[in-house]
Amino acid sequence: MLAELRGLNEECGIFAVWGHEDAAKITYYGLHSLQHRGQEGTGIITSDGHELSGHKGEGLVAEVFNEQVLSKMNGSAAIGHVRYATAGGGGYENVQPLLFHSQTGSMALAHNGNLVNANLIKSILEQQGSIFQTSSDTEVLAHLIRRNSGWLMKDRVKSALKQIEGAFAYVILTENELIVALDPQGLRPLSLGRLGDAYVAASETCAFDAVGAEFIRDVLPGELLIINEDGLYSEFFAESRDEALCTMEYIYFSRPDSSLNGINVHTARKNLGKRLAMEAGIDADVVTAVPDSGVSTAIGYAEASGIPYELGLIKNRYVGRTFIQPSQALREQGVKMKLSPVRGVVEGKRVIMVDDSIVRGTTSRRIVSMLKAAGALEVHVVISSPPIKHPCFYGIDTSKKEELIAHSRSTEEIRRLIGADSLTFLSTEGMLEAIGRPNTSKNCGQCLACFTGEYPTELYPDSLQYYYQK
Repeated sequence: MLAELRGLNEECGIFAVWGHEDAAKITYYGLHSLQHRGQEGTGIITSDGHELSGHKGEGLVAEVFNEQVLSKMNGSAAIGHVRYATAGGGGYENVQPLLFHSQTGSMALAHNGNLVNANLIKSILEQQGSIFQTSSDTEVLAHLIRRNSGWLMKDRVKSALKQIEGAFAYVILTENELIVALDPQGLRPLSLGRLGDAYVAASETCAFDAVGAEFIRDVLPGELLIINEDGLYSEFFAESRDEALCTMEYIYFSRPDSSLNGINVHTARKNLGKRLAMEAGIDADVVTAVPDSGVSTAIGYAEASGIPYELGLIKNRYVGRTFIQPSQALREQGVKMKLSPVRGVVEGKRVIMVDDSIVRGTTSRRIVSMLKAAGALEVHVVISSPPIKHPCFYGIDTSKKEELIAHSRSTEEIRRLIGADSLTFLSTEGMLEAIGRPNTSKNCGQCLACFTGEYPTELYPDSLQYYYQK
């Protein structure tokens, strides 16, 4: 789906390696496999045991790094980051990992997620004399770590992590150790792997496959991993709360070849499609998908319904990211350049169009219009998630509530606005059962806040103001 055109984007992707002679190159390949999680900027910091150094820039991984740059990045440990800007906006200064030097040593950190109390902490720290070099909420943790007392780095990090709220997966690198941490709700995905004698950590398991690493396990909510020359150690900086992994990771964000909590994303999406076919019950001639995240779901829908799956929409993979401009006219033209209907597939047919979500509705309306212009007799839109009615505060770039098409509209009103012959959203119960996380108790293990408005953490006034009024 064309998330960049409709306002739904994930925060970032992180990768780390400890104990490999080609740490920078391993991190490069890991980040390349996580490119879907952020295309605005990327960076790598390495450690040779004596000092930290790195390279970063705005753009894609392959644009920022080349063989000449990577060959100069020495060390057996590294952390890397791909960024989609939400909190703090874009700009070179906000590209991660962030690197800090002091008389007692250096520290680099990279973050996936969003801190809901970042502005509050920033205000307090600035009143106490701190000067921030970026507008990113990631820098908050660095200041807290430096201000906390403790002989060991892990103790300072644990104290700092206890002061922040929200969604966060961190990798922190010093000259002599790597620290990996996940928030107490496990809102963002984070996994641990092994590559020979080296350890790797990544936002998604697809990065392990890219570098030839073996998956060990998911990092646990509230867990702190310390990796150094003595090995790997696990501690907890906070008690695990009700787990609340972002449900959109299964529906849209993660790559199909990744696994979350032992559940393969492609399989979960096929099951979403099968459940959607049961709930929709539409009589049609062909099933097609809005690529790419809708493909697995559409295959499942076709299998369950007996209606053939066809490539009714083709994605142009060679439209550069710089094409997308902020004007409304270019957004509308952008949809046509990104997607093309296949007239030979949809002409004279009743088409079921499978997508993962509807945010503003503008892109859905244009795709429905394109399919009908290509000769589709009917276009039935089926969505593999419930209506998105509420903003996200945890690292997904959803607009203020007034711009969410489902916030104050019924399904029938949305159907009319996008021009579809019918519109079906998957039920919350059906979604959870299809994923494999049924709501059999008080906690299903998933964050459903964008669907239900029930947030798993406390929300702070400055965050509410930023998201509801920006």
